[in-house]
Amino acid sequence: MTESTSTAAPKKGTDQRSSSSDTNLTPNTSIKIASQSQHRTEPFDNGYQFPPKHDWKEATVIGLTASWKFFITPIGFLVVVYGLNVVAWGGMLFLLLCNASPAMCKPTCNDINSPRRIWIEIDSQILNALFCVTGFGTIPWRFRDLYYLLQYRIQKKEMGLRRLAGINRGWFRLAGSQQLPVEFGPAEAENGIGNAPESALAFPLKKQSDVPLTGIRAPPTKMWKLDFVVWTMVWNTFLQAVLSGFMWGLNRYDRPSWSTGLFVALACIVAAAGGIMAFIEGKHVKSIEGVPVSEQDQERLARDREAGIVHFNNIKDEKPKERKFDEEKGLFHRKGKRAEELQKTEDAIEEGVHQIAR
Repeated sequence: MTESTSTAAPKKGTDQRSSSSDTNLTPNTSIKIASQSQHRTEPFDNGYQFPPKHDWKEATVIGLTASWKFFITPIGFLVVVYGLNVVAWGGMLFLLLCNASPAMCKPTCNDINSPRRIWIEIDSQILNALFCVTGFGTIPWRFRDLYYLLQYRIQKKEMGLRRLAGINRGWFRLAGSQQLPVEFGPAEAENGIGNAPESALAFPLKKQSDVPLTGIRAPPTKMWKLDFVVWTMVWNTFLQAVLSGFMWGLNRYDRPSWSTGLFVALACIVAAAGGIMAFIEGKHVKSIEGVPVSEQDQERLARDREAGIVHFNNIKDEKPKERKFDEEKGLFHRKGKRAEELQKTEDAIEEGVHQIAR
């Protein structure tokens, strides 16, 4: 797959992005179209419309149905059992730390040999083992992502970034992908249809992002966000290793009291931060490119349209909040406007002083 003849072919092995800020260049047209589509109430040009907003009963039923379908799968069952163990043992540890069981405080609550302190140690060891499942069990995938990221950052090999785009296809978009034809998807990429530049395609090609349901492509994702997600997962593994060193290398008599709480908190915070970043970016992509609509929702939209019920064609089915400043009016525009208003005020004061003097 080659670029169009109007563009000079880059030298082999060179990086086509001068810096990580290249993926920060969001086309103004994409921003305008995406922002305008948030206020529309009619379907998109291709007929797509976001699902209608559900009340809490409908949302609960949908959530429980999806959870059950996930639970009955082998991986879903294991994830649920794992999560229940974390919640149960974590809850017990929290109650012990809050002295919720005075009967265990013999002879005192802080005595090293009291039942309370013994069970705190047992809970801490079990939770550490549970955290090791995710911290160490996912090492092959986490360090694979780190290898691809360093391959792009240090060796300037674009293939590393393209592979990461394929791995994180749900939320990461490459620079130039917003200019691909709307109907361009994994099948077109594999068949070489469209003469698209390789720098805008994920690898392997079957991992290319799907055709946007709305007919609008999401803008490129900022590179620092990909760095953040990859490094937070790696740091979670490093911090889990340090925690395990304290838990397994020192007994409860010699282990510093601050070590367990500190590294458990740090490991959880960095993992949660990376997960939240990926979730937010994924939701942003879905809000632009669309989400699948069930048959029930399509029927409801058709009925509401006939009844004259208005639905905002965005992912929340709500009227967007008006921004304080227009997107096209940047910092310098606002500063210039303030300076102009200040100058008018000074001129008015000066004119008033002259009239008084007369």
